[in-house]
Amino acid sequence: MKRFIIGIGGVTNGGKSTLSRSLQGILPNSCIISQDSFFKDDSVVLTDSRGFKQYDTLDALHMDRMMSEICSWQQDPQDFMLPKAKCFTSEGTKVFFLIVEGFLIFNYGPLNMLFDKRYFLQIPYETCKLRRSSRVYMPQDPIGYFDGHVWPMYLKNRKKMEDMVHDIVFLDGTQKREVLLTTVYKDIQLMLESLQN
Repeated sequence: MKRFIIGIGGVTNGGKSTLSRSLQGILPNSCIISQDSFFKDDSVVLTDSRGFKQYDTLDALHMDRMMSEICSWQQDPQDFMLPKAKCFTSEGTKVFFLIVEGFLIFNYGPLNMLFDKRYFLQIPYETCKLRRSSRVYMPQDPIGYFDGHVWPMYLKNRKKMEDMVHDIVFLDGTQKREVLLTTVYKDIQLMLESLQN
């Protein structure tokens, strides 16, 4: 049984979830674990001097719980997938894929060490702000939150990530879904072929 962990990171509203779901649809025996599922309760997330909640930090996430989920998959991917309705299974293969997606997955050392492939979706400031403004968050973004917190934290976290990791494939999140999916899928196929040689 072979296990591969694929990381899909990137800026907020960069297309991480869309790419992850599309990839899951064509990779046999694949599951998705999303970092967004591990946010701490709003009441314990720190607030800065401007009243902005500090969601764009590792401290706002239950990374221990996320790692526990990933470890469960590593121990027995087949068993892990049984109760998961969102897992794509195939009887004819002994290869299992875990797709981990999130905005800070490459900034957490213990998790970062587990990835077989790393992809990072980037989009320009204007595109990101427009996409973010069209989505409804709970709690809702306060006025000035994107420029005052979200984008500056993205730049700060990206710099830390680039200092930590040097084998990330950067993707243009403004490209069509099909193009992004084809690019990533071909890259994964090449990885699998190289391991067989």
